[in-house]
Amino acid sequence: MCGLHSHIFPNSPVLAVSIHLPDWVETLINWQQPLVTDEAKMSLALSLAQENVRRKTGGPFASIIVHRQSGLLLSIGVNQVVPQNNSTLHGEVMAIMLGEQRLKQYSLGLAEDYELFTSCEPCAMCMGAILWSGVKRLVCAATGEDARAIGFDEGPVFEASYDYLIHAGIKVERQVLQRQGREILQAYVANGGLLYNGAE
Repeated sequence: MCGLHSHIFPNSPVLAVSIHLPDWVETLINWQQPLVTDEAKMSLALSLAQENVRRKTGGPFASIIVHRQSGLLLSIGVNQVVPQNNSTLHGEVMAIMLGEQRLKQYSLGLAEDYELFTSCEPCAMCMGAILWSGVKRLVCAATGEDARAIGFDEGPVFEASYDYLIHAGIKVERQVLQRQGREILQAYVANGGLLYNGAE
């Protein structure tokens, strides 16, 4: 029995998980520069997604979290599902986890207002993460349909899902710089990017 068990699980049990952003991220970020407009904020999220595709360091998705009043960047996230062998490491989840760790609090909504800009509308998992994160505003570029068009399965996300966020006090804006977001998705597939849906 012991031999069979070691064949199924060849490595020792994992008791901790460490996540990190690709090394190149710091070269693109000016943490002290306020982001004033929605276009500037979304352009940064899209640049991160585009660079993740160009460098082949993850999927074609990225997010940033910004302090609403100051425009200062709290955290960023780029998709790390394949590089870090973790199906939960979507751009939104990475940004939320790193932002909460930076603030040392379990919710981004405890004292200040934060907004999340993402290069594509969230999947089902990220919708839940956004709800629980405490952000006050969600802004999206490419649509879920754009992601499905290249082969990603975004799960059970419906218009009612966005209504739920709105009723929970989260402002939602969609299709901000959508064309640019869609082009990044298309470039990912054109460059041989892996479609890492769980069923495959």
